[in-house]
Amino acid sequence: MRCAPYISRMNRLFMMIGALSGAVSVVAGAFGAHALRDKVEPRLLEVFETGARYQMYHALALLAVGLVASRWPSTLATNAGWLFVAGTVLFSGSLYAMTFTGIRVLGAITPLGGVCFIAGWVCLALAASKVA
Repeated sequence: MRCAPYISRMNRLFMMIGALSGAVSVVAGAFGAHALRDKVEPRLLEVFETGARYQMYHALALLAVGLVASRWPSTLATNAGWLFVAGTVLFSGSLYAMTFTGIRVLGAITPLGGVCFIAGWVCLALAASKVA
């Protein structure tokens, strides 16, 4: 029975990270819309907005992972959560960094985050299929 408290803490952790990531995404979106509009070229502003949008999508996905894992605990659900976290850091983080620094080679990191997102969704789908 030692597993149950760990699972509960992990679900809460994903939900907490998801909620905080959602808050950061809203702040980033507002910052992009107001503070960056006149400071960066339009193409980089689009890049920044893409990072904020995908961060929000995956903040919501982390909340879903927390709910799915609390109902049907599995390694697949846990893996999905960590993949969404890694994807957010790599995908959105690289886009934010590229916008602030202008170093376009940082965009080479972005697809790695996309792969993490895809793998996370596949893990979440597999976790759901195990309970159906």
